[in-house]
Amino acid sequence: MPLVSRRQAVAALAAGSSLPALAQFRVEISGVGLTQLPIAIAPLRGEAQSPQKISAIVQADLERSGRFVGIDAADAALDETSRPDLSQWRQRKADALSTGSVTRLADGRFDVRFRLWDVVKGSDLGGQSFVVTQADLRLVAHRIADFIYEKLTGERGIFSTRIAYVTKVGARYSLWVADADGENAQSALSSPEPIISPAWSPTGTQLAYVSFESRKPVVYVHDVASGKRRLIANFRGSNSAPAWSPDGRTLAVTLSRDGGSQLYTIDANGGEPRRLMQSSGIDTEPMFSSDGRSIYFVSDRGGAPQIYRVGVGGGNAERVTFNGSYNISPAISPDGQWLAYISRVGGAFKLQVMDLKSGTVSSITDTSADESPSFAPNSRLILYATQQQGREALMTTTLDGKIKARLAGQGGDIREPDWGPFQK
Repeated sequence: MPLVSRRQAVAALAAGSSLPALAQFRVEISGVGLTQLPIAIAPLRGEAQSPQKISAIVQADLERSGRFVGIDAADAALDETSRPDLSQWRQRKADALSTGSVTRLADGRFDVRFRLWDVVKGSDLGGQSFVVTQADLRLVAHRIADFIYEKLTGERGIFSTRIAYVTKVGARYSLWVADADGENAQSALSSPEPIISPAWSPTGTQLAYVSFESRKPVVYVHDVASGKRRLIANFRGSNSAPAWSPDGRTLAVTLSRDGGSQLYTIDANGGEPRRLMQSSGIDTEPMFSSDGRSIYFVSDRGGAPQIYRVGVGGGNAERVTFNGSYNISPAISPDGQWLAYISRVGGAFKLQVMDLKSGTVSSITDTSADESPSFAPNSRLILYATQQQGREALMTTTLDGKIKARLAGQGGDIREPDWGPFQK
């Protein structure tokens, strides 16, 4: 049986459920983490009159990360100028407390302020203030969550980053850019033909993707802010599966221009592609390693789809996956420690995570139609698509599978997610 990328095969199918033009999401946390920091996010003073409930967004972000558990603070009457009675919060078993305010200004903008307290040490950890339009209130909430996450874990937060994904509405496909929690989705492209394999550039300003609008797969790079795009690969045959190098100068692509699906690298501005290897099998789904020295890919050269690795200059490929007979869709964590991929297990497609140093593999989902894994830029979470109750949905999971969040579209299918990088 010839190897076909699941993400390509699924997106190319004509059948599909109808979708709303703009999917709104809710977050449902499931699972229990082992080392979660208890935090109280007090409602912001004036929040009842705000179009966005900022404290609720902050709390959902932090809980979805798997590193925090919320302590009820609904009765708190505090703002960023308050000196809270921290002994009271210690009694409530909170390790940290966030307070703040939101005020609508005369010009219609909003003044948002907050302060973070270390309840255990009794210290003020600082705060931030923002003056923004209503459209940016959600972004402010994500930035507050980033600040809290970094202050309390020592690692950079990922809540103000963005994701991309594809939907199909009737006969139209759309490429969406959304907040990291799936909300605030904006359409980047709509087409009557399939759009597949969106991939963020390392700067987070561009998306590479494959469009079938010319009745064959062609690779474009799309500037998210302006909507302008450029044609990268439109060679004879199929042009598919774009992946960015870490420096953003090169794309790896799968082309059939010379017969059979093979791997090539091409300048991110276009030009003549360079073939990586000579292979008798089908090679596809390239993914650069975090250091840019290797490319992981899927090949059936051994008789069934497995994940391999080859140097960025080509040469001999090394097999990486050995568990199971069907392993596809590699994703490499930005810190280079983890490989996420999809394995067919007894007819089910399940998300797997491999420790690249030890080779240890963990199956971290209980669903059976997982696809398209993508790491958060801090390597702590994985975004993927799956099916729940017969519908495709976005999920995030911690690397151990203990904390999962479902970002559920209202009555529609969601495909091919990709998590963007930290904003520069």
